[in-house]
Amino acid sequence: MKIKKAVIPAAGLGTRVLPSSKAMPKEMLPIVDKPAIQYIVEEAVAAGIEDILIITNRGKEIIEDHFDRSPELEERLLYAGKKDVYEDMVRIAHMANITYLRQKETKGLGHAVYCARSFAGNEPFAVLYGDDVIISDISATKQLCEAYDKYGLPVVGIKQVERDQIGKYCSLAVEPITGNAYKVTDMIEKPKPEEVLSLFSILGRCVLTPDIFDILAQTPPGAGGEIQLTDAMRVTAKSSGMTGVDYIGTRYDMGNKLGILQATIEVGLKHPEIGKDFRAYLRSIASSL
Repeated sequence: MKIKKAVIPAAGLGTRVLPSSKAMPKEMLPIVDKPAIQYIVEEAVAAGIEDILIITNRGKEIIEDHFDRSPELEERLLYAGKKDVYEDMVRIAHMANITYLRQKETKGLGHAVYCARSFAGNEPFAVLYGDDVIISDISATKQLCEAYDKYGLPVVGIKQVERDQIGKYCSLAVEPITGNAYKVTDMIEKPKPEEVLSLFSILGRCVLTPDIFDILAQTPPGAGGEIQLTDAMRVTAKSSGMTGVDYIGTRYDMGNKLGILQATIEVGLKHPEIGKDFRAYLRSIASSL
């Protein structure tokens, strides 16, 4: 079955990037001239996704406004002869069928995904973590969807992390299949040093089947007292297995101050409008670093 639905959990409080996230959702923090969540939506659309559910909470109405029409702005752009900008603004509102659902309690990523049960129905669906922007010539979500079509199993997007960082993520037990594809047979969230299964971790993307909802309904709070999606996926990995795809692309953690700066610099260097001048600016200050 071709995957047409995606869920973007975006209900986190953004405490790691305060005070910038006090009044503005971290998902709306800009990378040059687009908010982070627009990159995520565009990635989903590039994978053939048609219906997107964004999980939000109180104070994130600005996300809905961004993907809505703005007649006053559009009229002003046309009056000023800025047709290209006008068309870009209209395009944002028509990229996909986007709906919104509030997570009334922040009980963790697993709970956020469980809130999407009615939206997903009996179809497989992609999950794009709201903290993670992945820049790639080929949509990372598309890479995972293709693996789902090929192997018929739920898929997780994986990357290796440094050994001293693995305790902040999850650790996977993997077996090579071919190329950048692996069979995932076990996983543990925020492992202690003696619990590390490998340096591969799930970073930002997965494709799940609807049976995950029954598992989540029975999943107790785990690390941090929250319902961890990893704990539910572990049940699937240990029973029927999952596919891991070491996706092509660069991931930026937009819930991290350094990640935001890295994304801004690296995307800015390639930006068609300002890239050349920005590169010259960085060279001018490099000698003083």
